[in-house]
Amino acid sequence: MTEPDHVAVGTWSGGRFMRFGEPVDDDRLVEVLRPGRGIDTVLTADVYGEGEADRLLGRALGGLPRESYFVAGAVGHDFYDGDRQGAKGFPRFTATQKDHAGYLRMATERSLERCGLNAFDLLLLHNPDREGYTGESVWDGMRSLRDEGLARTIGVAPGPANGFTLDLIECFDRFGEAIDWAMIILNPLEPWPGELCLPAALEAEVKLITRVVDYGGLFHDDVLPGHPFPQHDHRTFRPDGWVEEGREKLERMRHIAGAHGLTPLQLACQWNLAHEPVEVVVPTLIQEPGPDAKSIEDKRAELAAVPRDLRLSPDEVATIAQIGDNKGCMKLKGAAPDHDGPAQPDRWPVTPDLERLAGRWGIDPAKDLTPAH
Repeated sequence: MTEPDHVAVGTWSGGRFMRFGEPVDDDRLVEVLRPGRGIDTVLTADVYGEGEADRLLGRALGGLPRESYFVAGAVGHDFYDGDRQGAKGFPRFTATQKDHAGYLRMATERSLERCGLNAFDLLLLHNPDREGYTGESVWDGMRSLRDEGLARTIGVAPGPANGFTLDLIECFDRFGEAIDWAMIILNPLEPWPGELCLPAALEAEVKLITRVVDYGGLFHDDVLPGHPFPQHDHRTFRPDGWVEEGREKLERMRHIAGAHGLTPLQLACQWNLAHEPVEVVVPTLIQEPGPDAKSIEDKRAELAAVPRDLRLSPDEVATIAQIGDNKGCMKLKGAAPDHDGPAQPDRWPVTPDLERLAGRWGIDPAKDLTPAH
C-alpha cells in the first residue's frame, strides 16, 4: 500500500504489551493485528515488549503480499544499552548515544528484522525528548533512513502523555520539509491541546495520525461507572470521576452518532477525521474484564466499519468540541509554562524562542498550556 487506511490498529492493543484491560493471548492478538477484513494499516514500536511486539506483528504479517498492507514502525527508546527507569521506561537514545544516526539505523534495522520486513512504510521518531525535537543530527539520521530505503516516509510521535504542543510545532518549523507524518492524541473528550497544533501541521503539509481516539475505552461503550480496572492498568492514573464525567458528556453527543447511524467509537473516529490534517485514526482496542464486555474482535470489526466517505458537518464538529472541552484539565508534558525546576526528559521550560513561536500561531502559553486548577 502506498498510503495507510483511514483506520488502523496498533500493537499496543490487547493488553499484551501495554497494560490496558485484560491481556489477550498471542494467537488472539495476532488475528486482531493481521491485515485484512477492512483494516490493512498496523502500527508498532520497537520498545513494546523490548521487541516482542515487533515479532508478534511479524507473525501477523506472515504469508501476506507486501503490497497488501501498510506498516508504521517507531524507534527512540534505547532498550539496547539504556537501563529501564521503573514506570518511566527506557531512556531516549538521545540521552544514551552520541552517534544519533548510527543508533537510528541500528534500531530500525533490528525492528525491521523482527517484523520480517525490508522497509517500513512509515517510521516515527518515538516519544522524543527536547533534543529529539530540535537536534539536527537526529533528523539527519531520520532523513538518511528514508534516503536509504529503510523507510518510505518518516515522522514524529510525541508522548507518551499529552502535551508537547509547542515542541511539535517547532519541529514542524525546523524540519517540516522532511516530516511526512506526525501522531498526536485527539478525541472528542480531549480536543485540548491536540487541536492547537493542527494549523501548523496543515501549513507544513504534515499528515496526522491520531491515537487515544477511544478516550481510555469510554467510546467503546463498555467502561461504565464502577468499572473494575485491573491492577496496573494505565488508566488508573486518570483522576477520580473521569469515567462518570466522560459518560455524561458522551450521552450529550449520542444523538449526533444516532443521526448518522454511528456507534460512539465510530463517532469519535469521524470527529477526528473531520479535521483536515487528520488522515488516520488508531484507537486502542481493549479487552475489558467481565462477561458483558465487548470482545476485542468485535471492537476491531466496529473500527473497520467506520465509513470512509462520511463527514460530520462543521456545526456537529463544533458542538462535540464544546461538549468535550477539556482545556486546562491537566498538566501537560514537554514545554510547559508552569514547569518548575531543571528540565526533565518529558518536561521542560518554555524558552523565549518557543514563546515567539507560540505568538506566531496565536497561542498564549500562560493561558493555553497551563492547568486551570
